[in-house]
Amino acid sequence: MGTIFRRLILLFILVPIAELALLIQLGRWIGLWPTLGIIVATGVLGATLASREGLRAWRAFQQDVQEGRIPGRPILDGLSIFVGGALLLTPGLATDLLGFALLARPTRRWVQNRVVGRLGGALVRQGQIYVQTSAGWGGSRSGPDSEPAGRPAGREIEPPGSE
Repeated sequence: MGTIFRRLILLFILVPIAELALLIQLGRWIGLWPTLGIIVATGVLGATLASREGLRAWRAFQQDVQEGRIPGRPILDGLSIFVGGALLLTPGLATDLLGFALLARPTRRWVQNRVVGRLGGALVRQGQIYVQTSAGWGGSRSGPDSEPAGRPAGREIEPPGSE
């Protein structure tokens, strides 16, 4: 069993148990109805915030595409907002905190920078990145710069600092 699979199993078992324990403790401290009210309020607030931020990310995506830029940040924003909204829909305090962090722009940027930094570091350690181009999907090319048979069209990009 792979390491990622083990981590996912732990995540799907331990996080709900921890969330349940936190909700039970909160219910003991403030009571059942206020606890349920907090769960509903975070869901409604999260849905509203996710909708607003999602529309903002969509507009930024469209603007980048219209201006001929690769919409990298809007795609990251959209993914972060989706994950944040999903976390807010699940009952729990820790998932709500993480969900709100992914919906609020300053903390979303902080989280994105950390994730991209970790992924970038992993790519640099592996030595190269292979980029698939649209010409490699079912089309046939011929000519001096066509790829060998069996290999999709694309180009290798050396990671930063490997020159």
